[in-house]
Amino acid sequence: MISIKEYSKDNYEEWNKFLVNAKNSLFMFNRDYMEYHSDRFCDNSLMFYEDDELIALLPLNKSNNALCSHGGLTFGGFVTNEKMRQHRMIECFEVLKQYMKENNIQQLQYKVVPHIYHKIPAQEDLYALFKIGAELLKIEPTTTIMFSNPIKMKKGRKAQISRARREGVVVEESLDFDAFMAIESDVLKEKYSTKPVHTAEELKLLQSKFPDNIKMYVSKLNNEIIAGAVIFVYPNLVHTQYLGTTEKAREIGALDLVISEMINKYKDEKKFFDFGRSTEDDGKYLNEGLISQKEGFGGRTIIHSTFVLK
Repeated sequence: MISIKEYSKDNYEEWNKFLVNAKNSLFMFNRDYMEYHSDRFCDNSLMFYEDDELIALLPLNKSNNALCSHGGLTFGGFVTNEKMRQHRMIECFEVLKQYMKENNIQQLQYKVVPHIYHKIPAQEDLYALFKIGAELLKIEPTTTIMFSNPIKMKKGRKAQISRARREGVVVEESLDFDAFMAIESDVLKEKYSTKPVHTAEELKLLQSKFPDNIKMYVSKLNNEIIAGAVIFVYPNLVHTQYLGTTEKAREIGALDLVISEMINKYKDEKKFFDFGRSTEDDGKYLNEGLISQKEGFGGRTIIHSTFVLK
């Protein structure tokens, strides 16, 4: 018999302990990460039990009369361990539907964790979503390099990397989030009229809590940061959370050099290098210039999918 408990701070240790052996666990599901922006989201995360045994976590926030895979995370979905089997996942969704009815919740928006983030296969949720009648809400492409079978980098990218080296650009790891996020903020404001999800102060806080998972590499010219990348490091892959560059850096290939150095650093340690999405308007608009740049490094498409259950 499966039952649901709403997460509270009393469950902090139980929640984080379950993540250690989960087959699709990510550091962003740790409560220390989820709660840094607790003032922005009404947390409604759920814990699923079979009898007295915890079998699944579901990071959620509540928005009006809807539940959403947590809005402060890139994606969400059920977090499970190797004991999770297909029939049990279907039962979890059935119990979740009943919970929604009892709490007058009209719909669930569910962001699937892409398979490249799984330690072992963990797509029981996808079949269960189909089985209970969930609808596909949106698909967004993320550009990913598979290190075991890489596609050759385009000549144009190689030329920019060579130019950056000739210009004297140096790549190094850095904790100067203030300087980098100033560049990133200018880029997002100018090109997309948006702001970064994180502030420099938030990144400093998160990096201090997760130093092995959040890193930044920058290009310097004359000891000044002109381009860089904030990356999130997961068991299987490296994900570029932010890429930022000044006009001068773009001209001389400084960002290309940063990316190239990171690819070389992680190609023997990880399975994938993920550049993230290149879409706007819930996937309806594809930024062809941006995705072409990522594909130029040898990346190809992996899908981020979001479902709605009414």
